[in-house]
Amino acid sequence: MKYLMTASALALTIVAGAASAESHSTSACLITKTDTNPFFVKMREGAAAKAEELGIELNTYAGKVDGDHETQVAAIETCIANGAKGILLTPSDPSSIAPVVQQARDAGILVIALDTPLDPIDSADMTFATDNFLAGELIGKWAAAALGDEAANAKIAMLDLAVSQPTVGVLRDQGFLQGFGIDLGDPNRWGDEEDPRIVGNDVTAGNEEGGRKAMENLLASDPMINVVYTINEPAAAGAYEALKAFGRENDVLIVSVDGGCPGVANVKDGVIGATSQQYPLLMASKGIEAIAAFAADGTKPVASEGKDFFDTGVTLITDRPVDGVDSIDSAEGAKLCWG
Repeated sequence: MKYLMTASALALTIVAGAASAESHSTSACLITKTDTNPFFVKMREGAAAKAEELGIELNTYAGKVDGDHETQVAAIETCIANGAKGILLTPSDPSSIAPVVQQARDAGILVIALDTPLDPIDSADMTFATDNFLAGELIGKWAAAALGDEAANAKIAMLDLAVSQPTVGVLRDQGFLQGFGIDLGDPNRWGDEEDPRIVGNDVTAGNEEGGRKAMENLLASDPMINVVYTINEPAAAGAYEALKAFGRENDVLIVSVDGGCPGVANVKDGVIGATSQQYPLLMASKGIEAIAAFAADGTKPVASEGKDFFDTGVTLITDRPVDGVDSIDSAEGAKLCWG
């Protein structure tokens, strides 16, 4: 199979959120990959609202685009120096961040990964996340069922997150492929599958411009692509614009993960065929509650039954339901985005 990638500059700057002017006895940090992606904006809103409710001082840090490991390391070091009681982290590099996370834990700080598990997952005290493999599997099953017999002849573009293959991107990619009925290679990485239906992989940095460029690259490889997997809805929007420029927007299935309000609107408008909705506000608010409990008596959060993380749920959103795959329509999805 063909394997394509694009490179982009990953140098970012820290953006610090303003803490409450009121003095608090407990402080927490939220460190996200960006402060522009709607997913992380909603995560910050959830953390801030719950911190205000519980009387916790919250400091937030983010970069301009996905992938800035160095900024996240610096942010964690700042949180350690400032005596934070807990850190909520969406890691850009889930394995490389582990040593500084361990420094924070050794300093008595509760570290919770949000959305993206660390590698290994137990590098954090707990992970609050969507079941990202299931999220991918749902859109894969939907796409295969929507195509019916033609699934055997699909030409699939895989629009992934980053060259470093962070855990969240691997889980969604591999879940999609399994759901579609494609044999996996190593389930801990993407790009090693041998199924000829996969035209290729490209990376998007999880944003619209990246999605557009990745789609253009893969269309140059095979202009007859008819299924597009995207890591998230901003990448899906970019892919759609590229397809539109090629006159292919009406005969290609695009599937994604996020379930944000703009993404659900794109399902309603037919831009995205189906998306798996997750709940970043819930992830962040539960994370702040966990920090408050830890600060009060040392209690640490526990995983959902049968899993190694706290599952915050996932729901398939589509206006084209298929047999055998539970879903809700875009009208219901709009009521839930982003809880």
